[in-house]
Amino acid sequence: MARKIVTVGSATRRAIKQIFARLDYARLGPIYCDEGGDEFWAAKRGLCQRLGTTLASSLVVRLKPGGTSLYVGAGVAEIPPLAMEILDLGRRVIACNLRRREVQVLNRGCGGFPIRFQHQAAGAVKDRVDHLWLVSVLNDPERFPELSVLSYGRANPVTFNARKFLPQQRTVAKLVDHCLGRLTLPGLITTTVEEAVWVAEWCHRRGIPYRIDSRTFASPTVGDPICFMKIG
Repeated sequence: MARKIVTVGSATRRAIKQIFARLDYARLGPIYCDEGGDEFWAAKRGLCQRLGTTLASSLVVRLKPGGTSLYVGAGVAEIPPLAMEILDLGRRVIACNLRRREVQVLNRGCGGFPIRFQHQAAGAVKDRVDHLWLVSVLNDPERFPELSVLSYGRANPVTFNARKFLPQQRTVAKLVDHCLGRLTLPGLITTTVEEAVWVAEWCHRRGIPYRIDSRTFASPTVGDPICFMKIG
């Protein structure tokens, strides 16, 4: 019987280190920040590698070899778990990112390894998956500014624009419905504490049981607490 994988392998750790060393942070700077991109990556580069690998080590024991994962909004922080899934578990991964320039930089950094990011909307994915990665997407302040401030409890009741919020809410609900609709049951979702309410509501409406793991992990780029949810 094959030995169960319980941590990120040494070869995968070396691959992650090599990819992070090859990334073009000068080009990533303006993609992630309006200004101060160099300082941002000086602070976040090592953090993304270290915290991402820690999260990947907890994820590896929760996934089965040979399955399929959908990553929504995959970027630099997702490199360690993506590498673990592909290199250690032999899983197929669909890593979606709407920013074409970032996809190009990431794929150049991953050259020589079977890790590819796709310039594709996750809402267009038709494949069935057993793991969904949905981290800091539904509360993205760039795409959903009104929804974001409400999610984080920072909405000003005097200036909050409910008229702008409603279409953002509908867009997010549609994305959640599509992505969760691709998940086979039982399945696993990696998300944030703030975004878990969307998953919970989706499950409630369908009578699907779910459980949120009590342990959380800090997101290396924005600091959101990441958690695991078992669905079905």
